[in-house]
Amino acid sequence: MKYMMMMHTPSGGPYQIASWPQKDLQAHIAFMKRFHQKLSASGELVGAEGLAGPEQARLVRAGQDGKPVTDGVFPETKEFLAGYWIVDVESPERAYELAAEASAAPGPGGAPLNLTIEVREVMSAPPTKDLV
Repeated sequence: MKYMMMMHTPSGGPYQIASWPQKDLQAHIAFMKRFHQKLSASGELVGAEGLAGPEQARLVRAGQDGKPVTDGVFPETKEFLAGYWIVDVESPERAYELAAEASAAPGPGGAPLNLTIEVREVMSAPPTKDLV
């Protein structure tokens, strides 16, 4: 079963990790690299990416003429999506275990961040009961 684990982080202007002390930033990145290696070695990792901060985000929709219409930046947001992993695991409980581990990534002073990780199953096909 595939799950997407989405890491949300508090907002407050530009991505706050950039203002952390160098040693804390390095510890956080080292944790993320170890987590990535662990998931790769176990065969559970499908893909993972970090995302740019909300100051670079835009919402896009098609205008009346089909051309893109953009809206943004949204500095008033309380949280933003910082990155994600797609994992292929045996059960939802395993996805929850991995999400909890990612949530505890170290922050300033080495304290666990305990960030919210949204876990959602990746659908391989639309539900058949909705098709007529």
